[in-house]
Amino acid sequence: MPRSRIISFALILLFFCNLSFSQEKDSLKKVRVKIYDLICKADGLLIDLKYMESLQVSKQALNLAYKNKQYDYVAMSYNTIAGCHEELLNTKMALAYYQKALQYSEKSQNDTIKDWVHNNIGNLYNFIIKDYDKGIYHYKKSLQYANKGKDTTEIIFTEMNLTWAYFNKKDFEQGYPYLKNVEKHLDKYGDIESRVIVNNLLGMYYSNKGNNKQASFYFKTAIDYGIRYKQQNALADTYAEYSKHLFKVKDYKNAYLNKIDYEKLKDDLHNHEKMKSAQIAGIQIELDESRRKIDKIELEKYAQQENLKNSKIIVILFLAILIILLLLLYTFYKNSVYRKKVNQQLLESNAELKIAKDKAEESSKLKSQFISTVTHELRTPLYGVIGITNLILDEHKELENSQHINSLKFSARYLLSLVNDLLQIHKIEDKKIVLEELPLNIMDEIEKVKEALQFIAIKNNNKVMIDVGIEIPEYLIGDKLRLSQILVNLTSNALKFTQNGTIRLAAALEKKVGNIHYVKFEIVDNGCGIAIENQNKIFEKFVQIDRKEGDYQGTGLGLSIVKRLLELLGSTINLESKEGEGTTVTFTIPFEYDANATQSYIENIDVDTTNSSLHRILVVEDNKINQMVTKKIIEKNNYQCVVVDDGYAALEILDKENFDIILMDINMPVINGFETTRMIRDKGIQIPIIALTAFDKDEITDEARLSGMDDILIKPFEPLRLFQIINSQIAKQLH
Repeated sequence: MPRSRIISFALILLFFCNLSFSQEKDSLKKVRVKIYDLICKADGLLIDLKYMESLQVSKQALNLAYKNKQYDYVAMSYNTIAGCHEELLNTKMALAYYQKALQYSEKSQNDTIKDWVHNNIGNLYNFIIKDYDKGIYHYKKSLQYANKGKDTTEIIFTEMNLTWAYFNKKDFEQGYPYLKNVEKHLDKYGDIESRVIVNNLLGMYYSNKGNNKQASFYFKTAIDYGIRYKQQNALADTYAEYSKHLFKVKDYKNAYLNKIDYEKLKDDLHNHEKMKSAQIAGIQIELDESRRKIDKIELEKYAQQENLKNSKIIVILFLAILIILLLLLYTFYKNSVYRKKVNQQLLESNAELKIAKDKAEESSKLKSQFISTVTHELRTPLYGVIGITNLILDEHKELENSQHINSLKFSARYLLSLVNDLLQIHKIEDKKIVLEELPLNIMDEIEKVKEALQFIAIKNNNKVMIDVGIEIPEYLIGDKLRLSQILVNLTSNALKFTQNGTIRLAAALEKKVGNIHYVKFEIVDNGCGIAIENQNKIFEKFVQIDRKEGDYQGTGLGLSIVKRLLELLGSTINLESKEGEGTTVTFTIPFEYDANATQSYIENIDVDTTNSSLHRILVVEDNKINQMVTKKIIEKNNYQCVVVDDGYAALEILDKENFDIILMDINMPVINGFETTRMIRDKGIQIPIIALTAFDKDEITDEARLSGMDDILIKPFEPLRLFQIINSQIAKQLH
């Protein structure tokens, strides 16, 4: 992959500095020279792969540029910081800092900086994120600025990247004209790295054309240049592409050798110690940015306090408080007299209340049993419907865009959502919700919400924009499931009632109190809006407000759940809306920040989901449809699977055969899953057992643990989650 353009900033900026220095004060000249030297130094360290030192020097340049409002240098500092994160494979951080660089380059009106930042963002999308269309978009923006400045060197550099993006898309005819233009100017304007890349691209082109002789010639030329002039990054990319070509022409031995060379180079370029040290420096940069914002808030607070000292507000407040206290004392006296009277009445009514309480508890118990039974009986066939739908799509790719299949899948998921909503509101009312305290990543959660609701956005021709403040720590402690439920309900509402519009999901750090970070969330749409008289009603259960633009289906439970979940999280919801203009919903949730818990979580977050045909799985399930769905999911991922109909059959086969894991249904005839598990454990068998059930997890957790089960997965489930749990349990067994 071509490295991002960093050091060239210093050369071009020198021209701009010379023009502006003559018009600035001597003190500002010295400051700019100092910042400029720091940026040059940071760029040099980055090129030498000294990421930690580069980040530290960039931090100094950034602080000095911020302090003196030198926005062109702020943009350059962010560009270097982003380059470090890009090289360290921290894609999200790199993209965030490149966006900041672009933002400050707009303030400086420097087209050269815009050119390179767009090119660097294009590299991220093209070579790391693999979103080639977005990469092409940013490369073309970069090319516009390069043509505007008539910079031939930058033009051919960007055209080279643009060629690579089209080649990655397998659109060789679109990319080849750009490559020919680069080849024409290569001798005059290209450097050694460019020669390696161009020869590699020519090899890719002729490999696609089936001209194996020409392809091999250009690949070998690229490798020769890369080795001779130590162009490690470009050489690694050439090894990778040449390996693909050799594999294509069935030269498997040399394909393997080139792949080994590629992996060795990549390992040398990214060693663990550099990444660890640089991440520490990167956190320090974020802390400095947070400190600047806190200092600003403190200054504003100090100014307000000074104004209060010089006014009579304190005296007025004191008198008001005194009057309020007197009123409270009087109210307390009146309440005390009234309370004595009411207590007497309560004592007389106690017997009646006890009877009513017993009846209410019995009614609540019956309601709980009814809801539990209904949700279980609905989830079981839904698992079959969703599973079979996915199997049809897997086996018949031509039906991927079938309206009937997609409608079936949507209807099943809609019914599942309804079942979950009913269970959720019931659990909240019965105070059975237990909040989780686990590390979560705000950006990841919002991205997942966007992906999950993309089909609604496409249906209504809406765009979803994400804006997450860089000052928010990467990991905070909280309940990610409840946060996801809140965001999904609010965002889906915004998407449903907006046509051809934009929905913005934003999160920003509002304040910090000790180790508690208060994060403010905002969901903004420009849809049809809500009438003032209806704004308080929408958070009540089973309420749907008629809208002018259409008839929308739903249970009317989503916003009621949101309000109650936010209350559990110690927050409230605020809504501002105007008919015909749109709606803004905001709320603030406190999260704990714990560096030790976060580090422990990060070290264990990546569960190996690779599989091996040597792993054998026993599925104990009485439902024939669910047997078929579960077996197909397992065998599709190259595991061996054996299915039995009941607990006794499971006990018999365990006497004869060995298995790595058992997936156990709970609600089975003859003997249920809990009894079967106890009998397996009594036989001394320690194979991990995972409950695969349609019951709510909270209802069976205690009994599952007591029976000897190792984990629980609720049907319907995502296959990825199933294999994460399976591999995690197998790994524990091996250790």
